[in-house]
Amino acid sequence: MTNESGKKQQAGEKNTDRILLLEQQLLAMAQMEALLKWSLDRCQAILLTNDQMPEQEDLEKFESLTARFARFNDILLQKIFRLIDTIDLEDVGTVRDRINRAEKKGLIEDAQRFIEIRELRNSIAHEYQPEALRVIFPETLQATPILLDIAERVRKYCQRYNS
Repeated sequence: MTNESGKKQQAGEKNTDRILLLEQQLLAMAQMEALLKWSLDRCQAILLTNDQMPEQEDLEKFESLTARFARFNDILLQKIFRLIDTIDLEDVGTVRDRINRAEKKGLIEDAQRFIEIRELRNSIAHEYQPEALRVIFPETLQATPILLDIAERVRKYCQRYNS
């Protein structure tokens, strides 16, 4: 075996390992997705008004939704998109570059909207003022279906690796 063919074989093995890792991440994503959907369904039934916070029981439901929303966003951006970029030999650049590549690949519909969703995730992670939750909860209700759609797009895109 020549040195060149050895390098190609090594590269192919690395990609196979990455694809197996991606399959594991997709399974983890599906589990998180089920929990996120469940939380979304529970929160959609709650009537939110602009002038008051949800009741204590409902507040826990929304806190659960926002926590799952933030984690789901993280797994998409930090694990799934990054791993897809690595498999596609595009593993360079900033988070914004990763988001733009995800849009080009059809993983997300609109890079700017995903950036707004990422900013919402950051607000969830760093906001401690009860008044801000009046904005965060409705925005999370609107943005969660977008994340769930992205999960479906990711699954469809990743089918190409199984051929």
